[in-house]
Amino acid sequence: MNFDIGNPSYGLVFWTLIAFLLLLLLLRKFAWKPIMEAIGEREKSIEDALTSAEKAKEEMARLTSENEQLLKEARAERDVILKEAKVLKDQIVADAKTLAQTEGAKLIEQAKKEIDDQKKRALTEVKDQVSSLSLEIARKVLQKEFEDDKKQEALVADLLKDVKLN
Repeated sequence: MNFDIGNPSYGLVFWTLIAFLLLLLLLRKFAWKPIMEAIGEREKSIEDALTSAEKAKEEMARLTSENEQLLKEARAERDVILKEAKVLKDQIVADAKTLAQTEGAKLIEQAKKEIDDQKKRALTEVKDQVSSLSLEIARKVLQKEFEDDKKQEALVADLLKDVKLN
């Protein structure tokens, strides 16, 4: 193969090669560097985004763990509060029962005392009425007896016989 620049087909290849090399130099000088920088920046931003995503994932896992721990603590605290409330409720019910029994016993005792007082008053009143009636009957009987003078003298004589002089 003979390489002759004067040959038109070789000249075209030569000039195409020169143009290609010149284009390559120009692209390297003006385009390659900015393209590589853009690709590097893009790689860095993707890497940063992946790092941020990983950090966010770790933070999310940490927050989830903290939330679960807080939920456990809240449930435990709720259980304690419910137990305390139940104990307090039971204590209040027991106190109320005791108070009701005490008050009931006081009321029963008071009612018994009142019944006894009323019974005593009624008995006293009955005794007063009986004695009043007895006196009234005795007065009427004596009046009847003393209407006759002879009966009065006989009664006085009888009484004097029973009385002994000291």
